[in-house]
Amino acid sequence: MDAVNIGTRSDMLRLLGVIETLRVLDVEMPAQVISCFLFVASRDDGCTTAELQSELGLTAASMSRCTTWLTGQHRSNPARGLNLITKEVYQPNKRLRYLRLTQQGRNLAKQLSTQLNG
Repeated sequence: MDAVNIGTRSDMLRLLGVIETLRVLDVEMPAQVISCFLFVASRDDGCTTAELQSELGLTAASMSRCTTWLTGQHRSNPARGLNLITKEVYQPNKRLRYLRLTQQGRNLAKQLSTQLNG
């Protein structure tokens, strides 16, 4: 094996570890929900629902479904809510919500970053 393949394999194994960490939270978590969490986690102080929707190319319905899953709620089973983000009314435009990580979400983001970067 050459150095490129060894490095690629190592990267893929770290990424697999991140995916498995997320699967522990909910084995049926869709990729869109993961993308939403990672986007909110990548922002210093969260983001609006409009920013999330625009950056990820989601419909309003998909964005709402994903962010609700990430809060303490879930459409089919309230006990499945992940409590990783909060949704608050965005005061400059009350039709929007502002998304921020909860303490549990910040802890998960730190854990995932450690898994990826060591």
